[in-house]
Amino acid sequence: MIDRDGFRPNVGIILLDNEGQVFWAKRTRGNGWQFPQGGINKNETAEEAMFRELYEEVGLKPHHVDVLGSTPGWLKYQLPRKFHKRDSDPSFVGQKQVYYLLRLLEDESKVDFNKTAKPEFEDYRWVNFWYPAENVIHFKKNVYKRALKHLEFLTKQA
Repeated sequence: MIDRDGFRPNVGIILLDNEGQVFWAKRTRGNGWQFPQGGINKNETAEEAMFRELYEEVGLKPHHVDVLGSTPGWLKYQLPRKFHKRDSDPSFVGQKQVYYLLRLLEDESKVDFNKTAKPEFEDYRWVNFWYPAENVIHFKKNVYKRALKHLEFLTKQA
């Protein structure tokens, strides 16, 4: 589902532990680290997509987390041309995302990357809240900064 401007609707997941650190995951392909994220399917709400992706990518179910909030509207990033999908119609240029801030309610031993045949991640660590904004791949940095800035106040209420 790509919009007329070439952006794919997507959700991002910022998962907090009890110390206020965020879940930072290493992708299985390459050396990249990022927040869990994934596309919104047709006839699926953003929240439904978030819970589906949370399970597929991290192995967590809705009762394992508390939803603290989400960003309003879409945060967009364009992919560098080398990442464009050539066979996409309409043309795919980037992603538009809603980010959800979640608090982990269970022990982290519930994390399981093997819920799908092709796991997205192979490792994770807990990092300072702002660490991802400076350490994600360059074309996502602005979106990460905006999402974290918008959601930061919720970490103080939880």
